[in-house]
Amino acid sequence: MFGIEEWPLSWLIAGVIILTLVIGSVGTRITRMADRLADQTGLGEALFGGIFLGATTSLSGLVTSTTAAMNGLPDLAVSNAIGGIAAQTVFLVAADFAYKRANLEHAVASPTILVQSTLLLFLLALPLTAALLPEVSLFEIHPVTPLILFVYLWGTGMANSVRENPPWVPRETRETDRDEPDKADSRAGLSFRLAGSFALMAVLLGTSGWGMAMLAGEIADDTGLDQAILGVMLTSVITSLPELITTVAAVRQGAATLAVGGIVGGNTFDALFLVASDIGYRDGSIVHAVDQSTLFLFAWSILMTIVLLLGLIKRQESGPAGLGWETVALGVIYVSGVIVQFY
Repeated sequence: MFGIEEWPLSWLIAGVIILTLVIGSVGTRITRMADRLADQTGLGEALFGGIFLGATTSLSGLVTSTTAAMNGLPDLAVSNAIGGIAAQTVFLVAADFAYKRANLEHAVASPTILVQSTLLLFLLALPLTAALLPEVSLFEIHPVTPLILFVYLWGTGMANSVRENPPWVPRETRETDRDEPDKADSRAGLSFRLAGSFALMAVLLGTSGWGMAMLAGEIADDTGLDQAILGVMLTSVITSLPELITTVAAVRQGAATLAVGGIVGGNTFDALFLVASDIGYRDGSIVHAVDQSTLFLFAWSILMTIVLLLGLIKRQESGPAGLGWETVALGVIYVSGVIVQFY
């Protein structure tokens, strides 16, 4: 496509840089839109951030993984998906630094986000379990693939139910971020112009992800880099840039719940990359086509999600440099996981 097979390495790298700038720019703009749409739709920051903002900022990664799978690059497809979950989770370290009032996980007291975090653990455990069992496929698709989609939809419905009728209410402190809608946006109702702009930004992110997958595949061929390392160190981080930008921007705008909800919701949506990738991969079950280093990414992301979930439950108000213990732990686990990838 576009003759990129004949491009020199310098052109491929330049293309990656250009797409990185596009993804970063779009990610900044889409955050402001999301905060207003959360109020206009009445969904609230936690749910809107978890579903719409999380899914939209993940579009570039979805297209990257799907394109890689269709091109016969299973390790790149899966490592981009699961590596992206780890990268996005560690972005909360930057968000915690930017949030000056208190530990970020203390401020975010949302049962909805706890449900989404638990759902993410479920979605990560399913394909890992499937990979450890004998290979089975129907029409070149593993039976667990549609189950992942079903669990995602079921869990999202549960999160919405918890938001509307919370079974319990977290204890509020003076540092708790209250998800209170902007009165002007709430009264104005849904702006179709704003929603249209939001959709346009989503298309730009998806197109950028497609280009990123094509360029990454060529870089892997030209340099001989391992697909898993390329996915973890390059494509997953670049396609996750919207999450980093939107998370920090949301925190600076005082929307802490939107920030964390966007990360956790985006991570649950990223688990659906495996559904699209398994359908796009035509040589059998994709989780059985990857090597052991790629399967390690599932355990890595599960461990990071458990730490985050415990932090959201514990709600430590402050710690070293104003950070919570879970923030420090997430940074250590992420760096350790990256180092492991090279051995």
